[in-house]
Amino acid sequence: MSITIERKAELIKTHARGEADTGSAEVQVAILSERISNLTEHFKTHKKDNHSRRGLLKLVSQRRSLLDHLKKTDEARYQSIIEKLGLRR
Repeated sequence: MSITIERKAELIKTHARGEADTGSAEVQVAILSERISNLTEHFKTHKKDNHSRRGLLKLVSQRRSLLDHLKKTDEARYQSIIEKLGLRR
């Protein structure tokens, strides 16, 4: 259910803006998206797990806030991360 260290490092390497970048909005959104997809798979087998569902809603809200901030500050970076992660259809 949680994200592995290797997967997290891979996401950071893929979405980082610079060499030592681990906390930019793009990296945070990518990590949150991975955690959200893992929880979504979890709910396919555990439909009544409402405690984890609350955590999922919190993660989705946090990702939404980061995306709103990114859209407000730099539209090009926002469009780039949306394309990479395939968040909008």
